[in-house]
Amino acid sequence: MSPSRRAWTLACVTLALAACDSSSLLGPDAAQGVEGLVLLGPQCPVATPDEPCPDLPYAASIVILDRRQDFVTIVESGADGTFRVGLEPGLYILVPEQGDPFPSAKEQVVEIREGVWSSVTIHYDTGIR
Repeated sequence: MSPSRRAWTLACVTLALAACDSSSLLGPDAAQGVEGLVLLGPQCPVATPDEPCPDLPYAASIVILDRRQDFVTIVESGADGTFRVGLEPGLYILVPEQGDPFPSAKEQVVEIREGVWSSVTIHYDTGIR
């Protein structure tokens, strides 16, 4: 395990132990939450219309914080890049795991509404240029 991944994992565990309030987290049969797709790209230094180089699905860890930035849970996207987690209505911050320095992705704020599944796409940058 790389030093940056070890530090990220330790930070997540510390947040989880410090907060220990997952009252916002719902089970798999929840009426609302967030679902998404995680992509990794670019995959090639040059893409053209004749030779496209699409981003690929990416398995990643994403920390979910509530609006007060308290830890809610960690969700893992599958090999197909998808994830889904039931949440109480409210604002949440999705914090993707970061590489050192790549791959990297930006935090996203998502609003969960009663009875609605919010969709997000998390784009990881490979650093390929």
